[in-house]
Amino acid sequence: MPYCIKCGNELMAEAKFCPRCGAVVMPEQATIGSNETGIPATPGLKLAFWGERIIAWIIDVVIIGVIVGFLNLFAWFAVGSFTWWTTWPNWMPFFNFNVGGIIYFLYWLFMDGAYGQSLGKMIMRLRVVQQGGGKINMGEAALETLGKAFLLPIDIILGWILYPQSRQRLFNRLSRTIVVRESRT
Repeated sequence: MPYCIKCGNELMAEAKFCPRCGAVVMPEQATIGSNETGIPATPGLKLAFWGERIIAWIIDVVIIGVIVGFLNLFAWFAVGSFTWWTTWPNWMPFFNFNVGGIIYFLYWLFMDGAYGQSLGKMIMRLRVVQQGGGKINMGEAALETLGKAFLLPIDIILGWILYPQSRQRLFNRLSRTIVVRESRT
């Protein structure tokens, strides 16, 4: 589905004008997401819905959370600390600026940077790409992962408010990335 190059509004395929801002719609100018960059869309890319992205995130949190939980359990037995319940849980991926948060960050950085998708995104058939549809690099992956690993609630809420048409989290917007569905062919 095309998007308005002026305001980022999702358009009907046959639209001649954007119903939101009135801009003339030209098929070769349709962009994915909000268009401040004016990057031409790659045919066939479809933005992922928030629900799909959240399910992929939950899958990642469960998989990596089990690993982080076992590491915490091992550390607890090794150190013999009885203060574990007074700290923020390490298995939770947001507002977690300790070893657990770093593990989540490194996981998403490597998976998104190297493959364009984490295990959760692979299962949900989603991929992180540049706004024009190209493969993201490690720098873009690092920036978009910062919000996901450490500041997710704020990242998503600001994305819902500021960029509803492009379905971008704040850190997706800053890194000029989007999450798309893979074709099911």
